[in-house]
Amino acid sequence: MLTHIRYDSAGLITAIAQHHATREVLMLAWMNHEALQETLTTGRLCYYSRSRQKLWRKGEISGQIQYLVEARLDCDGDALLFLVDPTGVACHTVRRSCFYRALTPKGLITLTQPEKTRTNFIRILLPLKNVF
Repeated sequence: MLTHIRYDSAGLITAIAQHHATREVLMLAWMNHEALQETLTTGRLCYYSRSRQKLWRKGEISGQIQYLVEARLDCDGDALLFLVDPTGVACHTVRRSCFYRALTPKGLITLTQPEKTRTNFIRILLPLKNVF
């Protein structure tokens, strides 16, 4: 099954997360072979962080876990689509989706605001307090 996957020259493949029930596109990330195998084995989405050069287990720090419902491979074998059941927001901006802005003839428009639940702010922002 995994032999049909075409990784790029860096050993990565595009990974799109989509909410399994609403079909909303949540985020785009990257996976290497190890991240994909872990995702398929554990049922929890694991990506590859290009900036940190290591596996990024979604929700490991924030608690915003994405559980795998179904994995799909596109016709060229160079992009993955994951239907997921998320426990919270997908975006580090505390929004449901990373695709919260629209490009229009009048400019960039913000479509959604950050979620305002206390739990989301605590889960997302507290682990980052030493980053800034």
